Amino acid sequence: MTLRAGELVEVTREASVQFVRPFLFRVIRVLDLVTYDGWVWLDGYQLNAKGDAVARRSIFVQPAGLRRPRTVPAPAPRRSTRPAAAPPRTAGRRL
Repeated sequence: MTLRAGELVEVTREASVQFVRPFLFRVIRVLDLVTYDGWVWLDGYQLNAKGDAVARRSIFVQPAGLRRPRTVPAPAPRRSTRPAAAPPRTAGRRL
């Protein structure tokens, strides 16, 4: 499996014995560190079931043990950071 930034993978025990429960991981980058043959360091975000990032992590895994997720969680809708528009002024008019 070739890994690139933005890819979504499922990290399981097959990738490393330290991961008892599978989780989704969004790859930011593959680190260029010297490792054992067949292992890589990945930077990325651990995702919850809704697809929201819950933790930034660096993990040491065997890419052969990573899986493509069967279902991809839909991203949560983004909230606007702009303040809501002020209600129109009535300029002294009586309603």
